[in-house]
Amino acid sequence: METTARVRPTSAGERAERAQAGGGLPTLDFERELPYDAYVRTDILHDLQRPLSDAPGEMSFLVITQVMELYFKLIAYELLSVREALRADRVPAALGALRRTALHLQALNASWNGLRWMTPADFNRFRDLLGEASGLQSGMYRLVEFRLGLKNEALLRPFRGAAVSDSLRRAFDEPSVWDAATALLARHGYALPAAVLDRDHGSEYEPSEAVEQAWVRVYRDDAEAGDPERARLRELGDALTEVSERFAEWRYAHVAAVRRSMGAKPGSGGSNGLAWLERSMTRTVFPELWSARTHM
Repeated sequence: METTARVRPTSAGERAERAQAGGGLPTLDFERELPYDAYVRTDILHDLQRPLSDAPGEMSFLVITQVMELYFKLIAYELLSVREALRADRVPAALGALRRTALHLQALNASWNGLRWMTPADFNRFRDLLGEASGLQSGMYRLVEFRLGLKNEALLRPFRGAAVSDSLRRAFDEPSVWDAATALLARHGYALPAAVLDRDHGSEYEPSEAVEQAWVRVYRDDAEAGDPERARLRELGDALTEVSERFAEWRYAHVAAVRRSMGAKPGSGGSNGLAWLERSMTRTVFPELWSARTHM
């Protein structure tokens, strides 16, 4: 309510009257705070960058990291919309949210360009000030992974007592986007075993040959029969594939950025840095969508 009171929402009619009264010129005089500042909360946003050194790279590192955190939040929000739409058999709504997610991931990946200039010498000028802080401790990033279906209970441990702990635990225990997509296939007549449909969603997902064959059929049925329902499922497969690919690009860009700025040095969060990240890349999002292509 506080933000609503500060922004003072208007109607289309009020906007038209204001434009006419001002001859089409923008309003330049305000009795209170700027409406833009009230809505975007720039007073808070621009107070969040507090470098601990005068190294020129630290401001870049800090701002871009915060931008990435905001994109993680946006992507996690969209993925929840995807899952709920799939669970309600609202495939068009799921497609819209998946396409937005892919675009958000594309923008997120572009954020790495702001750090491409950073050499190990540039990073070392402020790296010690990070202490044990590491991107591996990003709760919002873990929320994205859990909603995509990448689950490892050990990765919940750093967040015990953190503000994000409860939402992470829920996302870990609940069905992922991939679980929701698989259940939707079953409701549309694709035979899937109970071991897949009734599995413990808080456990790491194991690829299933039955799920793989279901996606083979989705694409084959669409190509051979021209069934509109199957065509919509194929659109879903394509949209899921796009999200998986954009997410894989994010992880590759992360590895490339670490390799460029610190090589194979140990990470600040206790991992062996580059090697740990490279291992994490082997876990594929929506795995059967990729393995099914061998049999299409």
